[in-house]
Amino acid sequence: MRDVDTADAAGFVPRVTRILERVPVWPVPQLLDADATTRRRLALAGLAGNIGIVITGGAVRLTGSGLGCPTWPKCTEDSYTATEAMGVNGAIEFGNRLLTFVLSAIAIALVVAVWRHARLRRPAVILALGIPGQGVVGGITVLTDLNPYVVGLHFLLSAAMIGGSYLLWQRTVRRPAVTGAATRLRPLTWALTAASAAVVVIGVVVTGSGPHAGDEKAHRTGLNPEMISQLHVDAVFLMLGLAVACWFAARAVTAAPMVRASAILLGVLLAQGAIGFVQYFTHLPALLVGAHMAGACAVWVATLAVVWATGFDDAPEAGGSASSLTSDETNRTLVTVR
Repeated sequence: MRDVDTADAAGFVPRVTRILERVPVWPVPQLLDADATTRRRLALAGLAGNIGIVITGGAVRLTGSGLGCPTWPKCTEDSYTATEAMGVNGAIEFGNRLLTFVLSAIAIALVVAVWRHARLRRPAVILALGIPGQGVVGGITVLTDLNPYVVGLHFLLSAAMIGGSYLLWQRTVRRPAVTGAATRLRPLTWALTAASAAVVVIGVVVTGSGPHAGDEKAHRTGLNPEMISQLHVDAVFLMLGLAVACWFAARAVTAAPMVRASAILLGVLLAQGAIGFVQYFTHLPALLVGAHMAGACAVWVATLAVVWATGFDDAPEAGGSASSLTSDETNRTLVTVR
């Protein structure tokens, strides 16, 4: 006998559950009965993997390896793998493609591990389906010879994947109770999130107008880099002001988790700003641009942490409280399916 969610007791989910229960291949049975720690670690691995693939994708562009594999889904017209004749650029591009399979393996394992938990299952499935979707967009970037707008979309979809991975990970983590005063600050954190998203989007446009195209023959947007960079800086200052406001507001209502999250965000923002200014005035050296891309992921995650500190996504599902949904004993309404 196995336990499944009440809402799905007569539908698709229990049928898939029964199929998974009968799979004799390791580690499917073990993952299906995974404990809370395993689910939490897999969710964190998914988050780290989505951040890591952004960083390695940046390395592809910054080394001029964007067309190291000149076609897709094959690496060449005759081979799915890079050949020795393609040199280091082909190896870098093909290596980045291989990481997609690692991320896919983590995502599939996570789906199996959370399958019996409705609150975790839906985002896990969406994220797993997003990986091949991202792969297709990556292929389109190659087939369009690194069109800067398609490349930008590729990065923004990665940001969305990071956001979804962060949500899933937070749902596996026990969090302290949030005071009512902190929840009243949620609109301020939404404004912060909008500003952070604007910073990321404008940053993508800045990159699309700059020199790091991934290939020396790739086209750029043709926009004025200085004008777009100034707009980017303006958005950063707006975000910085909102982050300071979040910190002061959280202190005023004694919301300790939000105070900590806001302080971390401020530290990340200042470090990211320092990297941004240095890279601009040193004419965009590849190493600093790569650090700035990694910093963009850190800023996005730190922003989401401030939002979650207000109790966002803590609304309970039918039959339980938000805190109880993270425990093995009380996180589901159960029925027995024979």
